Amino acid sequence: MKRLAILGASGHGKVVAETASQCGWQNIVFFDDAWPKLQSNSRWPVVGNTQKLITQLLDFDGVIVGIGNNHVRLAKTRHFQALYAPLIALVHPSAVVSDTVLLGAGSVVFAGAVIQIDSQLGDACIVNTRASVDHDCLLSDGVHICPGVALAGGVTVGEASWVGIGASVKQLVNIGSNVTVGAGAAVIRDIPGDQIVIGVPARTIY
Repeated sequence: MKRLAILGASGHGKVVAETASQCGWQNIVFFDDAWPKLQSNSRWPVVGNTQKLITQLLDFDGVIVGIGNNHVRLAKTRHFQALYAPLIALVHPSAVVSDTVLLGAGSVVFAGAVIQIDSQLGDACIVNTRASVDHDCLLSDGVHICPGVALAGGVTVGEASWVGIGASVKQLVNIGSNVTVGAGAAVIRDIPGDQIVIGVPARTIY
């Protein structure tokens, strides 16, 4: 029976575990730095902290970081890459992902999401529930595309950026690194890095 370790027993980690279960992983356990106070995440046990997982990497067939914070998830994923951990990507069976799509290590695609032809996801990305990523999009490492987001074709999203729930991004728009796009925003022009944008059309507030 294949064993999967998930670092981060959060709500996001819980959805990662459910997705893994739907993908056929039967032996799933969590590691979290709140252990031993934290003993479970829904129906899955929490069995140790980060350091304990590092000492047990060879005991698992797969490892993935289930932390919602983009910067933390990406940093942890890169640390595990340096340790040659058996990092995996997960695609929920109900997602529709073109066989031309490239998925980086530690990335997850949740239920109902659609990713179209020739798009690319870097490492530690999240394409969340019912999000749509059209053709030729490029998501850099650590990006989170939240539930219900619609990216039109040819959109680029920079490292560790967050596109909030229900937002829409016009075709061929470039979003820089460390950008936060607010919930329901409509992005119709390029967004430089390190900004927060909200509204319809999206405007910078920070």
